[in-house]
Amino acid sequence: MNACLKLVLAAILAIVPLAAQAQAWPAKQIRIIVPFPPAGFNDILARILAQELPKTLGQPVIVENRPGSGSLLGTELAAKSAPDGYTLFIAALPFSVIQSLYKTSFDVTKDFAPITLAGVSDNMLVAHPAFPANSVADLIRIAKEKPGRVNYGSSGGGTSVHLCMELFKTMSKTYMTHIPYKGSAPVVADLIAGQVDVMFDNLPNVIQHVKSGRMKALAVSGPKRSPLAPEVPTVAEAGVPGFEVTVWFGLLAPAGVPRDIIQRLNAESTRIISSPEVTDRFLKLGVNPAPGTPEQFGDMVKSEVSRWAMVIKNAGIKAE
Repeated sequence: MNACLKLVLAAILAIVPLAAQAQAWPAKQIRIIVPFPPAGFNDILARILAQELPKTLGQPVIVENRPGSGSLLGTELAAKSAPDGYTLFIAALPFSVIQSLYKTSFDVTKDFAPITLAGVSDNMLVAHPAFPANSVADLIRIAKEKPGRVNYGSSGGGTSVHLCMELFKTMSKTYMTHIPYKGSAPVVADLIAGQVDVMFDNLPNVIQHVKSGRMKALAVSGPKRSPLAPEVPTVAEAGVPGFEVTVWFGLLAPAGVPRDIIQRLNAESTRIISSPEVTDRFLKLGVNPAPGTPEQFGDMVKSEVSRWAMVIKNAGIKAE
């Protein structure tokens, strides 16, 4: 056997185990890391996937909630996980701002492999029913009359709801006191109890409380009114021209996961999100399903990282 043929055979033998490994996936349990506590839409999305993916992948899928440090803890855990297709990660808008607010050991555009965007939504500006503001104009007037006396809650420093209010404060030239929480559920509970005056939160987290009268809605953060609350104006039309924040949710994996696994996960996730049952559930929660290709999601993440880095720098926003 000549030397050239030996090299060819050696190369083939080296590739065969890798191909067999890829074909065998998944051979064990898969986990989905959520860098926030249970109850928010990030968690809902993860649990929908965890329920549906085993039906075609043939392996159990579990959800691990790893909240803390403005989603930094769970994001770092995902970034450092083995790129074998057995760790997935639910990302949302905070994913694109984390490097602008914290010193990180990872790069969100290099250390993660996008799988698919899942959906997009608005934040809703809500207040306790007894709070005297009934509009954005009222809130701005009260905040200017009593600087620092109005408090606002958030699900943590660096989250979309924190940045949304900080952008609002900058653009409306107001000052309100920030009260950060570890996740959406506890701050929602305190707003309902009257311990918090106002807050922005993902529309899916608060819309039912607005409809039940336990909160009142002042505005939505997106470019147009929400079909779930068409009577509620956008922040821009209610008195802060140019204000716009759109919240997004998506699925990623650690960088280096084999391409065929990423494509399989994209196909399965897209099928689940596009199913009538899941689409209906998304829409009832105020989230528009928006699955697409890994490349499209990757481009969107890069665009969001660039956009928010500029907003954070110009507004002087700091993690708290």
